[in-house]
Amino acid sequence: MTTKENRVSIKKTIGKGYNRFWNNKQFYRVVKGSRGSKKSKNTAINFIHRIMKYKWANLLVVRRYSNTNKQSTYTDLKWAASQLGVAHLFKFNESMPEITYIPTGQKILFRGLDDELKITSITVDVGILCWAWFEEAYQIETESKFRTVVESIRGMYDDPDFFKQITVTFNPWSERHWLKKTFFDEETKEKDTFAITTTFRCNEWLDQVDRDRYEDLYRTNPRRARIVCDGEWGVAEGLVFDNFHVKDFDIQQKIKEIQETAHGMDFGFTNDPTTLPSSVVDLKKKELWIYDEHYEKAMLTADIYNMIVNKGLKESHITADSAEKRLIQELINKGIRRLRASVKGKGSINQGILFIQGFKVYIHPKCEYTIEEFNTYTFQQDKEGKWLNEPIDANNHIIDALRYSLEQYHMGVSDKSKTYKALKSLGL
Repeated sequence: MTTKENRVSIKKTIGKGYNRFWNNKQFYRVVKGSRGSKKSKNTAINFIHRIMKYKWANLLVVRRYSNTNKQSTYTDLKWAASQLGVAHLFKFNESMPEITYIPTGQKILFRGLDDELKITSITVDVGILCWAWFEEAYQIETESKFRTVVESIRGMYDDPDFFKQITVTFNPWSERHWLKKTFFDEETKEKDTFAITTTFRCNEWLDQVDRDRYEDLYRTNPRRARIVCDGEWGVAEGLVFDNFHVKDFDIQQKIKEIQETAHGMDFGFTNDPTTLPSSVVDLKKKELWIYDEHYEKAMLTADIYNMIVNKGLKESHITADSAEKRLIQELINKGIRRLRASVKGKGSINQGILFIQGFKVYIHPKCEYTIEEFNTYTFQQDKEGKWLNEPIDANNHIIDALRYSLEQYHMGVSDKSKTYKALKSLGL
């Protein structure tokens, strides 16, 4: 590997907005950014370059759940090696996953915080485990989980260029998250921290369709645009739901304990996703435990059927958006026999919202789209800025499906079978 091969033109390879990030060597290097701000891609390119430059370095890539690494960080790092024209110098083991720099044996390891204590025992054969990248760090619900891994980045190496570093990248959905206090608030942030905010405007490789979509959000939902377009913290003011918490819990134990689950579906295709949230409903304690979600665009009937079957919900009661009766019937014909249409009517949205507001809502940290929606679903405002008792009809595809799933509990019909007989009698 020659010096010439190692040298990377920042301007040509990463574009604008990331020069300080690229060269920074402080212990904490933190980027919160809007969607499309190329923070993940740039981080991947930076680490491939650095692994080749520093022969003592090994990288640990962390996400909240280990199975999400393969489709995100691993793929990004593999892409980065190709972008730099050095993919032939790396061995990519997708099954683990793991990446090895062939000339030296340095490693890029991937782990999840499913069990953070297992991460602390990781060792490497060459050099030292000196860097960690926490991608989508917003999904890490407690600072203590993060600290446990940070403590495993320790030790020294006899090289004047040696440095240890924790890189953190995320979209900022709520100002209440521990990341804000730890890295962005002047009074409480960690020492030796480099923290920046990036937006889609520094991504010169976005096409015009994407740019127009982001810009239009300022018109349709200005509050959400602050987060999605400007990379600013979500503000709790005006939230429809302030009764929710992100909490890790034993899903199977909770299902076994309560023995009452609810499933709902909202349909979309080109612009909107098809969603399916699942929750455990504790009517006695008035607690709602949201434990699973699906969120995907461009799903055909066969795709939706396979998704339901793969989730083990083929025989479960599922309440779906009644606006798509043909799609519902197609799925019933395929074998999803207990799929039924929702009962919509005047005031049904507010009725469903009020019902959810009466619960303590706990969201499992793996449900990232649910967390996002609960943090950005807000009421409308009038011209004087007063809050109206009507939510903005946007960014609510999980929440709509959740409302459908809970109709059976506030329709005045307590028995599930009677509920679905009532639905059938209405022709839904």
